[in-house]
Amino acid sequence: MSEAVPAQDTTTRGSEDVELRLERHRTELTGYCYRMLGSAFEAEDAVQETMVRAWKAYDRFEGRSALRSWLYRIATNVCLDILGGKERRTRPMDLSSPQTAASPLGPPLPEVTWIEPMPDSRMLPTDGDPAEVAVARESVRLAFIAALQHLAPRQRAVLILREVLAWKASEVAELLDTTVASVNSALQRARATIASSDIASTDTARPMDEEQRALLARYVDAFERYDLDSLTSLLHEDATLSMPPYELWLRGHPDILEWLTGPGHGCRGSRLVPVTANGSPAFGQYRPAAVGGGHEPWALQVIEVSDGRIAGLNSFLDTARLFPLFGLAPRLDP
Repeated sequence: MSEAVPAQDTTTRGSEDVELRLERHRTELTGYCYRMLGSAFEAEDAVQETMVRAWKAYDRFEGRSALRSWLYRIATNVCLDILGGKERRTRPMDLSSPQTAASPLGPPLPEVTWIEPMPDSRMLPTDGDPAEVAVARESVRLAFIAALQHLAPRQRAVLILREVLAWKASEVAELLDTTVASVNSALQRARATIASSDIASTDTARPMDEEQRALLARYVDAFERYDLDSLTSLLHEDATLSMPPYELWLRGHPDILEWLTGPGHGCRGSRLVPVTANGSPAFGQYRPAAVGGGHEPWALQVIEVSDGRIAGLNSFLDTARLFPLFGLAPRLDP
């Protein structure tokens, strides 16, 4: 579909009305692009590019298909362009075996290496059918986003559209300019790849769940007091700790405890500010400032919970980019 239109006075095209119609779809498009790309910032750039293309081509749209489907078509093409020739994003756990607390941290790897966390508020619906909201949260968990990156880009689009967004095979075929048989074949291969990824089952954020709220309250209390015995008692025996942009990751109580008392001892005295990321509980972690008192950003923690305990502590250290994205303050006063 051509997206260019002759220049004209925007006042004749009801510009405000067009913008409102397009903006209604921004959140769900951001969720779609995030699942495709694995990067919060690339996803937002992709959605902005989608909106620009849609705005320029709107006069030629003429309602020949549903506006939502048309926008997804544009967004898919934008994502496929971004993904062309790029290496897949990943998590530390996909790059190497677990190491020990005595292992060298190693150099930070480039931003394009990693799956990035994304605020729920920017990509998930805040209302609607509870079952659909639950599926949406499940489908942005870090482990699922990482598994999606193992799929070829078009397979990825098929799986997301069919399994997450519940599009019909005929609708996906029309969007991708292919056949229903081709869509079904791609879906079958994508399902097999995802199944082989053995994605760990973790709980999504449940603000109204008293058990989860109590667990997170105990975690915050233990972490801020730096009571490591209490902290490790909240973890599964095989819990993991990762710290992108570093490849190093740890598994199990002994190494996590040794890390927190050794190389990670600077976390003592931290404060945690709750947010949500990837459908999961999360916190902005502020460590004591070296000068001037107060606390300064250190990490965006995404907490993976399973069966009433914490299964994963994912600390993303690129706070200069992530804290503004999550609306977290640049500093906490004393």
